[in-house]
Amino acid sequence: MAAKILPVVKLATKVTIGGAALYVAYGSGLLGSSEQGSVALGKAKAAIPPAVQEWMKYFGLEAQLPTIPTVEFSPVQAWNSGVRKTISTLSEAPTNAVGYTNQGFQYMKDLTK
Repeated sequence: MAAKILPVVKLATKVTIGGAALYVAYGSGLLGSSEQGSVALGKAKAAIPPAVQEWMKYFGLEAQLPTIPTVEFSPVQAWNSGVRKTISTLSEAPTNAVGYTNQGFQYMKDLTK
């Protein structure tokens, strides 16, 4: 009996943990726009070091955290830049196709002269 219930309990635990992680990520703004993601990153940068220090004091550990690296670019400006480039290229494709077709016709006319 227990052998049949164990896989169900394992699956329920995994689904619960995944759902909770998704709920927290959505609630903190990680799944929203780039501005919401930047705000969530700022909140995390402000909250994580004090929390780690508190736990280290609680467990009696004395360690120095490495410094947080600085980001040299704005994540808001670089957000999905590849997607924007792809969409831009696809939107220009009909115009480029017409231009290449006209060049091909001109080349064929020049060959037949």
